[in-house]
Amino acid sequence: MKFHRRIAIAAAMLVCFVAGPAAQATPPGESPLSDRVVAYRIEGRYDPKTHTLDATELLTYTNKTGTRLDRFPFHLYLNAFQPKSTWMTEAQRSGQRDSPKGKPWDEKHHGSNDVKSLEMVGANGKAFDLTKQIKFIAPDDGNADDRTVFEIALPAPVEPGGQIQFRIHFVAKFPEVVARTGYKRDYLMAGQWFPKVGVWWNGAWNCHQFHASTEFFADFGTYDVTLTLPAKWTVGASGLQTASTENKDGTQTVSFHAEDVHDFAWVADPETKVVEDSVELSGGRTVKIRLLMQPVDRATAPRYLGALKGTMRKFDEWIGPYPYPQITVVDPPHGAIASGGMEYPTLITADTTWWMPKSLLAPEAVVEHEFGHQYWYGMVATNEFENAWMDEGINQYMELKMMDALYGPTTSYLNSRLGTAGERQVDLMAYASMPDRDPLARPGWLFVDGGSYGANTYSKTALMLLTLESVIGEKTVLRGLHDYFERYKFTHPTPADFTASMNQSAGQNLDWYWQQAIYGTQTLDDRILSAGSKRVDWYNKQPEKKGETFYYNQVVVHRRGTFDLPVVLEAEFDDGSTVRERWDGKDRWHRFVWQRKQKLVSAEIDPDDGQWLDRNRFDNSWTAFAFHWQVWGLQDECDDERKCSQCGGPGLASSAPAVVDLRLEPGAGLAKLACAARHRQPGAGQQPGIGQAGHRLRRQHAGAAAAAA
Repeated sequence: MKFHRRIAIAAAMLVCFVAGPAAQATPPGESPLSDRVVAYRIEGRYDPKTHTLDATELLTYTNKTGTRLDRFPFHLYLNAFQPKSTWMTEAQRSGQRDSPKGKPWDEKHHGSNDVKSLEMVGANGKAFDLTKQIKFIAPDDGNADDRTVFEIALPAPVEPGGQIQFRIHFVAKFPEVVARTGYKRDYLMAGQWFPKVGVWWNGAWNCHQFHASTEFFADFGTYDVTLTLPAKWTVGASGLQTASTENKDGTQTVSFHAEDVHDFAWVADPETKVVEDSVELSGGRTVKIRLLMQPVDRATAPRYLGALKGTMRKFDEWIGPYPYPQITVVDPPHGAIASGGMEYPTLITADTTWWMPKSLLAPEAVVEHEFGHQYWYGMVATNEFENAWMDEGINQYMELKMMDALYGPTTSYLNSRLGTAGERQVDLMAYASMPDRDPLARPGWLFVDGGSYGANTYSKTALMLLTLESVIGEKTVLRGLHDYFERYKFTHPTPADFTASMNQSAGQNLDWYWQQAIYGTQTLDDRILSAGSKRVDWYNKQPEKKGETFYYNQVVVHRRGTFDLPVVLEAEFDDGSTVRERWDGKDRWHRFVWQRKQKLVSAEIDPDDGQWLDRNRFDNSWTAFAFHWQVWGLQDECDDERKCSQCGGPGLASSAPAVVDLRLEPGAGLAKLACAARHRQPGAGQQPGIGQAGHRLRRQHAGAAAAAA
């Protein structure tokens, strides 16, 4: 009888919920940017001595699913930072950015989100206690000790179009900074700090446990957050600050409002200094920039601002408008690097060190990357648990394009007198180290380890889109991403939505490409297997006559990998003429043949350097020219008792360095190159130097010599 009585009471209350308070309205004349499924009102008091927040959350949920909802799941992300949690178990097994494999447990990294009470609230303000209905679940791995997801069953369902309100009293205990949240001394980065409802998506609740290699997924709505914390502390947060009051007890109370976002984060620190600026975008729009800097890093502020403004203008030009009035950038204190390099709606964390050289563009890259997330995570709100590449990977591609445009394609990562490097080269090294362990379309926690997650989710996706430029053109790829953004901003698109949108923008069916690059583990590795020239009248003993003798020229291209992609070959002949030919890439190898009065002198696959998924670009070319090369670091003294393995001549006895003139004849490998070096003395007046070639020596040629050896 007691159970039935509760159902009757709850049913009556749910009738009232339909007419209950709605999400906060947008100013008159303006339409909301999103469907605003949720409205959060949170009031909390932070204790810096215990690093805890005692808070009350009022969540209004509008049922826009088209179906009756009789249960609700919630995330409690801070519970991941406990010894038996799934997050910590995975970090121990495979490692994580902020928690290396096998790292001993330290109690200072303990975090928790303790729900003290949970009630349904009716339009008349009456509450119905559901605290005893809380049930922890582990939908991904069945870990009974994981406390990052709980669900509640309602006494009666919420009808389509109806609303329900939950009042939740919780205490958040922050860990010492880990995984982009927590404290360091008096600094606090509050990320994923409150009970957050799951997403009804594709006909079911989607509310995954927190894993060591996953991020987040949530519905759009509004946030009104009021925080009480020590006076004189600088506070930054998602959205805009709407009020601030100094209290008599030495605290301050600050309020923030954010709308059309799916998360809310905040930061507080007594040492932070505020730098304010703005950027002008298209349509006369001005976006305020609020930079929260550590005093010791103040020299980096202009670098942050330069990268941010340039990035915002390029996104505005290439992808679409940034619709929010402000962006906040947080410079974490030293020792709190684990909170750096993270994105939240309208708030990002940067990353630097006091010794950061100007030649290393890490601060610029971090700011660019995290702002880019405002588009592919913030507005195009994909499911990061299940398809992280749709945010991280697309954003990494945009980082390459942005950094190339702002700082140069060969200097966007490192630009010093000792050397230069572009970001795409760094991504190629990361991807090539483990290209076939996991497909992109895989839940983050199912990757073999964190290394494969990073190499594929970030680098492979970026290189996939760079390589697609060689198929449909750079402008078409960028137009496709612009169209995808416009079609799916403020929604939760799937991989099928992305590929269909790109196909539509490209005007062709690219499923053959997506199946390999997104859903498969095929690797691209093409090479020149053989090349050369032979007289057509090979039996004729008369001397060859330049311009009269016909030659049979051939190049054999071998598909060493398993990724089918059209191949472009450029061949050069001894009269300076060149030809380009195309192979559809459908077989394991292809022979290119030309009968003409010129000899083949070089051949190269992918002459425009567009196929960035090729895991080994060093075997993509061949040359028939001898080349002249000065090499620094070889010895110059011989010992008759030591013999050269190549020619039987005297070996080397001294370790004294020298500059050696070399000539590598056609067909010679690395061993013959070394042999030539052993028996040549430095030329008169030569100075140490590397790679002074008489013939155009591409990086691939050097690799081909190594392979031949």
